[in-house]
Amino acid sequence: MLHARVIPCLLLRNGGLVKTVRFDEPRYVGDPINAVRIFNEKEVDELVFLDISARAAETGPNFELLADIASEAFMPFGYGGGVRTIDQVKRLYALGVEKVIINSAAVEQPGLVTEAASLAGISGVVVSIDVRRNWRGRYSVHTRSGRHDAKLDPVEHAQEMEKRGAGEILLNAIDRDGMMEGYDLELVRRVAQAVSIPVVAAGGAGSCSHLRQAVDAGASAAAAGSMFVFHGKHRAVLITYPDYYQLEAIFK
Repeated sequence: MLHARVIPCLLLRNGGLVKTVRFDEPRYVGDPINAVRIFNEKEVDELVFLDISARAAETGPNFELLADIASEAFMPFGYGGGVRTIDQVKRLYALGVEKVIINSAAVEQPGLVTEAASLAGISGVVVSIDVRRNWRGRYSVHTRSGRHDAKLDPVEHAQEMEKRGAGEILLNAIDRDGMMEGYDLELVRRVAQAVSIPVVAAGGAGSCSHLRQAVDAGASAAAAGSMFVFHGKHRAVLITYPDYYQLEAIFK
């Protein structure tokens, strides 16, 4: 039996690779092209790139960098960050991006999700949902790199995005981002049970056991950032990925 997908989720900022903690304190961890080459050698399932720089929000994707990534990547990859028009979506697909990831625009102009799905089919459209939990324990969707509370329930938003044509949900717990203490399994469970499309858990993975926990909670795949770019208690930068037999052992 094939193991569940395990996806490195890499953050771009001004052309470099960074890692955040709770969507803050971006730390430079290297060159994205070098990272792609390493992940090629590791034979990863797929990659996700999310551009968190202000440039992406203002001017849209860095197509030049994405063309370089597409020319190097041996595996499928998805891209999100500043995607707001159907022309941008078309250009991303033309570059070789397999999955276009829509976040803020899915809330602010949900028709874009439907347009994108009609263009490339649902398998090519991912809606990214960033979620914070308030002091009362209530979940709320946040947009614009986590800075804006959209005052939407993540379960209801995921269901609406499925109706709109999304083929997958990338579900990120902001409070867990970069902490390496495990996913928000309650959030994963709630959303996964509410939709029939795959849910990719993100935010909090620090060990292989966390990946398994996310899948046991209902996720179809597990994404991680810090786990694949840091090593040891001092978080030295080291890009890594479990080998096939490790993953088989985790998910059997």
